[in-house]
Amino acid sequence: MPSVHIGCDHAGLDLKRFLLEKLAALNWRAINHGTDSAESCDYPLIAKKLCDAVIRTGEPGILICGTGIGMSIAANRFPGIRAALCSCELQARMARRHNNANILCLGARVSGSELCAAIVASFLENEFEGGRHQRRLDEIDG
Repeated sequence: MPSVHIGCDHAGLDLKRFLLEKLAALNWRAINHGTDSAESCDYPLIAKKLCDAVIRTGEPGILICGTGIGMSIAANRFPGIRAALCSCELQARMARRHNNANILCLGARVSGSELCAAIVASFLENEFEGGRHQRRLDEIDG
């Protein structure tokens, strides 16, 4: 069973709980990096913890906050992380296929739970295509 890392701040807690059930149904083992409380917390700390795990294991991750923007900005500060904020299945698919994204960011206050579940499924079922896309990633890392 493949593993996926998942983390959220207080704004993303309900969505994370919902997605944990969906991930289990998709036969993904979810490794929870917090938070597990509705009390206000600092999203950069959750992002760092999850990014460290993604870098260490090579397994994908999911980060959730109110809009997804803060988590996306925080995650992309780490070398080797390519975090994509996605609001539809097409973005998630292309983030994986063309950009080799290793973290999906979601906005719990922006997208509904069922849509987010579909976005997660699209993200996890796709893989990097390489080829010309690798050349472009190399240019970014230049």
